[in-house]
Amino acid sequence: MTPVRLKTQIVVVGGGAGGLELVARLGRALGRVDYDIILVDRQQTHIWKPLLHEVAAGSLDANLDEVGYRGHAHRWNYRFFDGTLEDVDRAAREIVVAPIVEDGREIIGRHRIRYDYLVLAVGSVSNDFGTPGVRDNCIFLDERAEADRFRRKLLNQCLRVSRSVAADPASDATVDIVIVGGGATGVELAAELHMSADSLAMYGLEVFDASRLRTVLVEAGPRILPALPEKLAAAARTELEAIGVRVFTDEQVVEARPDGITTKRGDIIGADLMVWAAGVKGAPFMHEIGGLETTRSNQIVVRPTLQSTRDDRIFAIGDCASYIPAGAQRPVPPRAQTAHQMADVVFHNIRAMIAGKPLKPFKYQDHGSFVSLARYATVGSLMGNLVGGKMAVEGRLARFVYMSLYRMHLIAIHGWWKGVSMILVGHVNQIVRPKLKLH
Repeated sequence: MTPVRLKTQIVVVGGGAGGLELVARLGRALGRVDYDIILVDRQQTHIWKPLLHEVAAGSLDANLDEVGYRGHAHRWNYRFFDGTLEDVDRAAREIVVAPIVEDGREIIGRHRIRYDYLVLAVGSVSNDFGTPGVRDNCIFLDERAEADRFRRKLLNQCLRVSRSVAADPASDATVDIVIVGGGATGVELAAELHMSADSLAMYGLEVFDASRLRTVLVEAGPRILPALPEKLAAAARTELEAIGVRVFTDEQVVEARPDGITTKRGDIIGADLMVWAAGVKGAPFMHEIGGLETTRSNQIVVRPTLQSTRDDRIFAIGDCASYIPAGAQRPVPPRAQTAHQMADVVFHNIRAMIAGKPLKPFKYQDHGSFVSLARYATVGSLMGNLVGGKMAVEGRLARFVYMSLYRMHLIAIHGWWKGVSMILVGHVNQIVRPKLKLH
């Protein structure tokens, strides 16, 4: 009997920005005849993580922007497996996928998937730094389900205030929101919330407006947006305060309670809703998974080729990877553009390993940081080819570049024709569809 020749199996765990781009490129380049490209993710759909603050505020309908993995897999020559990574068996070259349980019943048992090459792209989770009460009382914007939960709670609170004011016009009822973390997520959410509040009157909450929404942004560091130049961070703070957001810096949160937070100075800030956006770390299950070298933040330590330090056949990209460039003091930042660039290098290096060719090192190119303050402003820094290397951009140019990052992502995962078509459809939806998702 002729032995069955196994296909070269490339497994990518995590369908975020980097993982989804990678499987799409591998599927296009290698096809299904001699290769089996597999994506494993515990969600059924993908949405670009930098957009989750818009989903939370209701200004983006995720149903229109999400990508179903199964349909995408059929189009781009890879297979999709629904499941959560549990372990990596390096000796057997297999990953262990946890059982799928629904309503207390095991639907699919624990199983294994073999690999010839493995790419870990599982992203990150919010880092609560062990602060008491945060896990029980705060919402994290790590995934769509949490963004949807926040939106439902926000609408219920707005409805409560609207009815209170309708019954008593002299009522001082407000919706109080505390956002912990002055990075991009916290700043963008604060601005998006106030834009959404102004639109609620058009959708049945006639007596509710942004003046009834009180948002506090709390940052432990000396200023918000530490990734941006100080001038641009100051401009963002001015914009936030102009729309009514109270910004506190050098304010460390020591406890989160059901009704608010307590700071290190002993101040108590009351809240109806609390969002924790104070930093990220690797998921706890990633700690020394498969005997791989990991950091204290549960990230896989990788070499310049993005291979793990202990196994040449295992790569890591995106937020779950820790790479410190030569001469640098800190790892490359956990950004969508980092994941995109890492996916490009791993795409090249896996093909090079298959062909027995030299691998290329990862060289991070900082294309700048951009923060969208909803319709109010966009501020950021852009790495250009100018003398001095960096220029500051504000206003319309910054907004254009900010949106271009997402458009580039769409083209990367869908190809030019479909990607451009989706961009055009997005412009139409901005005109014909409601400004807020209220269900």
